Amino acid sequence: MDERTTLEIIAPSVEEALAQGLEQLKLTADAVTFEVLDAGNKGFLGLGGRQVRIRLTVNAPAVTISKPDPNVTLPKQKPETELVQEPQIIPQPEVEHDQLLDNVEEVVSKMLHLMRLQAQVSAHYANDVCEDRKTVHVDIRGNDLGVLIGRRSETLNALQLIASLIVSKAADQWVQLIVDVEGYRTRREHQLRQMARRIAEQAIKTGKRQVLEPMTPNERRIIHLELREHPDVETESIGEEPNRKVTITLKHT
Repeated sequence: MDERTTLEIIAPSVEEALAQGLEQLKLTADAVTFEVLDAGNKGFLGLGGRQVRIRLTVNAPAVTISKPDPNVTLPKQKPETELVQEPQIIPQPEVEHDQLLDNVEEVVSKMLHLMRLQAQVSAHYANDVCEDRKTVHVDIRGNDLGVLIGRRSETLNALQLIASLIVSKAADQWVQLIVDVEGYRTRREHQLRQMARRIAEQAIKTGKRQVLEPMTPNERRIIHLELREHPDVETESIGEEPNRKVTITLKHT
């Protein structure tokens, strides 16, 4: 019978629910698995919305295999009467592995397994890798992985945060992970850049400030970077998390 400890948390976002659950359990992220029971919604005009509800389950303790008792004498085996030809061992060329990338793939794969999802995981360094700051891109491929993304990417961001914490603890340094599912982040970034340019043109045409929908910090950063060099408009983030937004206004001349 499975008697593992479980805890359900209700909060405005998956990230906040995970943080609250880990605080209550007094455990680290690698000691639990989580399941999104209700992704919530914002309601109509901010009314009647539901908060996120998740369930955290404490992982079962590892099974310890006892060593044989040295005081117990095992019966001796009879010698073989026939000569057994040992198999010929053909040396294989050594394949170079990066320990950090191997660890990232192992951690993310284990998390997906605990979530009962089957997928292929591959990791590679970002182009801006340097000595004191490492960014690793993680690509997840498979079927029916939409559940990993969640509303406004909350589930995917939570998975990314937990994996980063586990990998960073093992590496004894901060390792930033960017976890993507079937190219979702790449497509989303392309959409955001197109939207930023379109809304900028609308601001120029109407002369009025344009306010975008609430976005995550990473998505807001994409908007800011896309319009950073624009000659006619400037951007600014306003509001409080998780409803912080980007505004696009005409530059003062």
